[in-house]
Amino acid sequence: MTKSRLYTGTGDAGTTSLVGGTRVKKNSVRLEAYGTLDEFSSLLGCVLSDQKCNEETKGQLLSVQNMLFNLGGYLASEVPDGETPAAWGLTEKHIARLEGWIDALDEQTPKVNAFVLPGGCMLAAKTHVARTVCRRAERRILDLAEESYVDPNLLRYLNRLSDYLFILARYFNFLSDVAEITWHKED
Repeated sequence: MTKSRLYTGTGDAGTTSLVGGTRVKKNSVRLEAYGTLDEFSSLLGCVLSDQKCNEETKGQLLSVQNMLFNLGGYLASEVPDGETPAAWGLTEKHIARLEGWIDALDEQTPKVNAFVLPGGCMLAAKTHVARTVCRRAERRILDLAEESYVDPNLLRYLNRLSDYLFILARYFNFLSDVAEITWHKED
């Protein structure tokens, strides 16, 4: 059996293929959208590979990574005019599940009456970085939605996902007995 080559050279001129074979520039709005999802998924890999990340959270994050792969494939597919395809594999159930995770973590984490700054323990800091890239992916997908149809549930999912990552970072600080860093207005 021969090993496939990892390089083809077809993207050397700054273009790549979408699902279906259409060639587009690597800096197109569509590529920015699903490329940022890929970057976000990579950061989730950093979070879940941390030795202090518990098994339940690892399972949740792996589930999210699988969904992000589906969503990347969906975004890498051109939408024919007049069609409104659903995001691959994404249902209300997935959004409700995220909300359940958020509620469970929020119940276990002490309340804070201030703006929380990113940081604390290393695992929380990694989670905050992932959260900010999730928000950037949401913005890039909004840019794409101005040009082409994007399933609104995809944006809802990412919005809930960034909320989940915010409370998850706070939860990691709580488990590590590290105080939240809160914003103080400088005079």
